[in-house]
Amino acid sequence: MSVEFHSTGPYAHLPDPDRQSAFYESVAIKRGLAWVVDSIIVAFLVMVALVLTAFLGAFVFFALWMVISFAYRVITIANGSATWGMRLMAIEFRDWRGQRLDLAQAILHTLGYTVSVSVMPLQLISIVCMFATERGQSLTDMVLGTVALNKRA
Repeated sequence: MSVEFHSTGPYAHLPDPDRQSAFYESVAIKRGLAWVVDSIIVAFLVMVALVLTAFLGAFVFFALWMVISFAYRVITIANGSATWGMRLMAIEFRDWRGQRLDLAQAILHTLGYTVSVSVMPLQLISIVCMFATERGQSLTDMVLGTVALNKRA
């Protein structure tokens, strides 16, 4: 896939969704499948943490889950612009300049994701946006100017 960019606008350095739709095809579905994979990975990490804390972590189970999930997402996104689930689905995040996300962007994206999944109406709106917008962006993506793309061939 060769990349053809918009000449102007806030997403000038991202593939054009009309002329290069292959970058955006099935990304919303792939994000959903990646979320399932990531949830399984986080659940495994939480179980390991419970064992390592001699099950004392059960007293703060929700907080433990949130901290591990947040750390997992920040670390994987900062180190490859995608979680392990996203890598399995061959998608990655790019910022408005077409660059991979750095640590600060990974933290902000994960914070936005955490807020969205914590507030049901925001989560539903975010899912609808992923299916309805031309770039398949979630609410967090629209705020930060990020986008999930199929990896370049």
